[in-house]
Order: sequence, then C-alpha cells, then structure tokens
Amino acid sequence: MLRIHFTGNDLAGVRMAAQPDVLWETILSFHRLRDRRGSVVYGEWRSEARIRLGAETRLLAALVPGRGYFPDFLTPPQGILGLDEGLDAVRATPPGRLHTELALIGAARSGRPAVPSALRALADGGTEPLGRLLAALRSYHRAAVEPYWSHIQARVEADRAMRGRALLDGGADELLASLPPMLRWRSPVLEADYPVDRDVHLDGRGLLLQPSYFCRGTPVVLRDPGLPPVLVYPITHCEAPTVRPPGGLPSLAKLVGHTRSAVLSAIGEGGTTSELARRAGVSLASASQHAGVLREAGLVATLRNGNAVLHTLTPLGAALLGGAQRRAAAAGPAEPRCYARNGPVTS
Repeated sequence: MLRIHFTGNDLAGVRMAAQPDVLWETILSFHRLRDRRGSVVYGEWRSEARIRLGAETRLLAALVPGRGYFPDFLTPPQGILGLDEGLDAVRATPPGRLHTELALIGAARSGRPAVPSALRALADGGTEPLGRLLAALRSYHRAAVEPYWSHIQARVEADRAMRGRALLDGGADELLASLPPMLRWRSPVLEADYPVDRDVHLDGRGLLLQPSYFCRGTPVVLRDPGLPPVLVYPITHCEAPTVRPPGGLPSLAKLVGHTRSAVLSAIGEGGTTSELARRAGVSLASASQHAGVLREAGLVATLRNGNAVLHTLTPLGAALLGGAQRRAAAAGPAEPRCYARNGPVTS
C-alpha cells in the first residue's frame, strides 16, 4: 500500500498538472505495449503501434522492466513542457545519478545493486550511449504516442475539468476525495493500492497531481524522496474507449446546423448536459443528442463519474471554434454570437 502523508501546508500546495506529461505518457505507454490487459482501451492502439515500432524498443526494454521500478531520471518535471524540453532534461542527468538509478534496476531483479550488463555503457555517462537513449525515446514517442496525442490531451483535459470542479466545490479535501477509486483520501493521508508498502512524507512541499492516459490500475510515484513529489494516476476511460490517431473524420458532416454549433459553443471550458441545454436554449434530450454527435466527430470529450457527466472541448474542437471566432472578428460587427473562450490548441 502507498500512503502519502499531508500537512496543512501540503494541502494548500496540492495542484493539478496543466496538461499531459510527454515523458510520463511515453514511458507508461511502453508498459501498456507489453501488457495484454486493458484490451478494450489499449487493444487497437497496441496493434497499430507495434506495426510502426522498430529496434528502438530493445534499449527501452532493458531500461523499463515490464513491472516494478524504472529510473526516475526518465520522467523529469520538464516533460510537462514538451518532448524537446523533457529530453534535454534527461540529457542533463548527472553521471552519478545515472549510475545510482540504473543500479536499482539490477537490485530489483537480483537483490543486489548492480547495473545490468546491457546498461553499463549508459551508466558510465558517456555521450554516445546517452545519445542512443534519447534517440530511442524520441523514435518510440513518434511511433507510439505522438499520432494519438490529441486524443490523450482531450481525455486528460476532461479529467482535469472534473477535478477542477471538485476543487471549486470543496477545496483540496474534495479534490483528493474525487480521485479514482484506487486512491482513498483519509485525511491527512492519501492511500492507494500499490505493488510495495511505502510511505511518502510531503513535508510541506505540496503534491502535483498528474492525470495520465497510459497509467493503468495503480498510481505511480517517484522513488527518490528528495525529488519534487508527483502522483501520476489513471484517468477514467469511458465514452471513447479506444485511442485513435487523427485523420479523416466523416462524422464532421453531421455538424451542419445552427443548434449543434450552439451546443459546441456552449461547452466553453466544460459543462454538464444540463448546463449545455441551458446555455444553448435547447431541451436536455437535444443537448445530449448533439453532444453525442460532437463526441463522435472528435470535437468533444465526455467523462462520466457516477451520475455526473462532464463535456469538454478536445483540441480539435477548440481549434474549430477559435477559427470561427477569428473569421467573425475579421468580418466586422455582426449580430451578437457566443463563442468559447478556448483558443486553438496545438500539440
């Protein structure tokens, strides 16, 4: 079991990650690639990713075991900024830390802290082995994660919207209590199912909550207690169970019509079906139907948590509305029209 101990200052320092973390998603997706479970959510992605992957998985397989510990240096906090920034931070890992964390892989396998033979050159901190690792991470990300990034962003954003509403309704206590069922808030301790027994004392540093598409079953924390505390937890997968790459969207043809455009605009920064109906001036049944079509078209993500349903814009939906807003502004004054405040989102 994992137990995260909070002080009053830690509760005040709880925060949500602004977006998915590129390196956490990349490393955790490599776990899902070798895991036969979760076929409903990951099965199609797994089949498509394997077709595109090549030899880059050999080095990653030695570095990221199928279960258990993998080095903390693979997921620096800069991964939230993007792939280039994250890989630059990995490149800057001190040689001593490389050797220490790689030796922990050997300890997990044999009980002795020894660097596995396949990773000894990397543990020595040489420029060439580290360059091969960075190339493998970049190549794997481009093949297995990047084609699906818009979908990952949408699902994580839907989770963030749900947690944000909990925070507004009841503060940090309500936010922590709203986390997925494998996490249990029993103030002042957050408990979670975990492969090993572990206590994490935040000691006033707060906690970053990082929702993740490819995290499954149990949350993940960094092993080194001296690093900034982060809790990576699985998002709830519903409504759109299979991750799909961007491409042709035949359902966009269904979007013709004033009412559906009004419902899309009414979503704004998130809303329940009842809120959409009220904002767009349509019935509850009509709002639900139009939200379903928008979801099929990839413009809206829907998260269900118990009896609550929350709709948010996907990056594609936000970009579509942003373009409409720019065209309306360029055309000059017209009759009042409501647009979402979300601008275009790029990945």
